[in-house]
Amino acid sequence: MSEDSAGPGPLCPEHGQALSWFCCSERRPVCAACAGLGGRCRGHRTRRAEERAEELRNKIVDQCERLQLQSASISKYVAEVLPGKNQRAVSTASAARELVLQRLNLVRSLCETEEQRLLEQVHGEEERAHQSILTQRVHWAEALQKLDTIRTGLVDMLTSMDDLQLINEQEIFERSEEAEGILDPQESKKLNFNEKCARSLLLTQLWATAVFGSLSGTEDVRIDERTVSPFLQLSDDQRTLTFNAKKSKSCVDGPERFDHWPNALSATSFEGGLHTWMVNVQNSCAYKVGVAVSQLPRKGSGSDSRLGHNAFSWVFSRYDQEFCFSHDGQHEPLALLRCPAQLGVLLDLQAQELLFYEPASGTVLHTHHASFSGPLFPVFAVADQTISIVH
Repeated sequence: MSEDSAGPGPLCPEHGQALSWFCCSERRPVCAACAGLGGRCRGHRTRRAEERAEELRNKIVDQCERLQLQSASISKYVAEVLPGKNQRAVSTASAARELVLQRLNLVRSLCETEEQRLLEQVHGEEERAHQSILTQRVHWAEALQKLDTIRTGLVDMLTSMDDLQLINEQEIFERSEEAEGILDPQESKKLNFNEKCARSLLLTQLWATAVFGSLSGTEDVRIDERTVSPFLQLSDDQRTLTFNAKKSKSCVDGPERFDHWPNALSATSFEGGLHTWMVNVQNSCAYKVGVAVSQLPRKGSGSDSRLGHNAFSWVFSRYDQEFCFSHDGQHEPLALLRCPAQLGVLLDLQAQELLFYEPASGTVLHTHHASFSGPLFPVFAVADQTISIVH
């Protein structure tokens, strides 16, 4: 008896020989006669059954390894990332709650209703973030359980099935497809606390009015003479800058001085807390007012030392009848109904907020939230007439 007709297992119903070959075209096991030149599978792509089984075994092993890596990744995400997300959401919510309470204390007689509304929003957002994280925990726990079940089933197939059972088992592909449908964890904003829920136009307006109205927090800002551009003249009281189109020849150059753009930094910097200062800008049609970090370059005509055109400065600017807020080369146009005579600057480093305000109308002109790093200096630029720090 030949090798193809010997051995246990199902036989070919047509030739009575062992099903030792696999027809890739018909995707079923066949005997040697079927796979031969005169057989029904002539012209088809055929392979030895043991080769096909070995190929499937290798695929199962690869799939199991991928599932194991995926499970490890998900386990790490659940164990390390989600707890941190939850803690950060709780911490950020607490900070937002304190911010809301702090500001409302200044105008509590006018804002009882607003206080309750905002606290409910913060609480609701905290609950939403917490529930999202809990939902993620449940989802990934189910995913891990499903992956474990699929992997266990595949390992059982690998160890308990013979070649013919293995190549006839459609469940292998179904389970692999089911595993592929389980995606890896992705970063989602839904898992983060949304700090915007603690912001209110009404609260910002009333809070800025209360701060500037009290004047208790107004800083005695003076300009550092060492930083003043040779195109600017500084007053004796170090509060007024006057533009001069001709470069001063008497100005001694130094590492702190701006040598091209008409800029100047204050002598005072702020690292924390709430700070306000006011600038008289009614005589100028071209100026910039804002804050900058000490790393702001001072030399050259490039954007590195031009206020609002780099990552080191945040400024409100006017050029003729156009106003904008600028940072890192991004310019946000501002629609103002009139040109402000005075410009108030409010820097809240606890809330990481920079606000520009017009005292005459009590209008908030622009607010900007950023992750400020390092000491911040009031910064000024003028290319027309004069601007003065109000004290």
